[in-house]
Amino acid sequence: MYVKLLIVDDEQLIRDVIKEYALNEKFEVLEAENGIDALEKIDKNNIDVIVLDIMMPKMDGYTFFKTLKKDYNIPTIVLSARSEEYDKLLGFELGIDDYLTKPFSPKELMARIKAIMRRGNRQEDKFSYEDLVVDFMGHTITIDNKEVNVTPKEFELLTYFIKNQNVAISREALLNKLWGYDYFGDDRTIDTHIKMLRNNLGKYRNLIKTVRSIGYKFEIKS
Repeated sequence: MYVKLLIVDDEQLIRDVIKEYALNEKFEVLEAENGIDALEKIDKNNIDVIVLDIMMPKMDGYTFFKTLKKDYNIPTIVLSARSEEYDKLLGFELGIDDYLTKPFSPKELMARIKAIMRRGNRQEDKFSYEDLVVDFMGHTITIDNKEVNVTPKEFELLTYFIKNQNVAISREALLNKLWGYDYFGDDRTIDTHIKMLRNNLGKYRNLIKTVRSIGYKFEIKS
């Protein structure tokens, strides 16, 4: 299971312990010691899951999480010394996925991360919008009941857009997520694939919006 984990905690020892166990699970690990630092890392990386402390300098965990939710939907586990019922209820009301109190078991934390990722992977098998149907399992796209031929990379691109609806995604983020960090390409690679994908989507081409100075967004208006 590939997981890019962000540990947000002002205690170096805590980060080191979590990182050691996460690396043993073959996770990719990033670290931040406060909410501000964490937001900067999230803007530059595609994070799969966050382990979040509450009591931190500069920006506490709950303020960070409320700011995060405005633009991202990243599964988050709170790891905090606060064990009162009030704190847990507040976290869940804000939308966190899990709450673990310190002192904690690193093995249990890894198990909870895996459980959250499994839940996240069990998404709907299909996406439908009017006459557009994207079958994630069958790797097919149909419009008006007619299958649309796209390249594997175009399908990956559309799938990623759909799973991040209404979120502006930078060209750099798309390159890193879909082509990988070792890919020696540039923004034109993304623009070319977007152009081909739009052409193939026909009357639904405008679902992929250009966001000036940032990148693109797959926008469905309710």
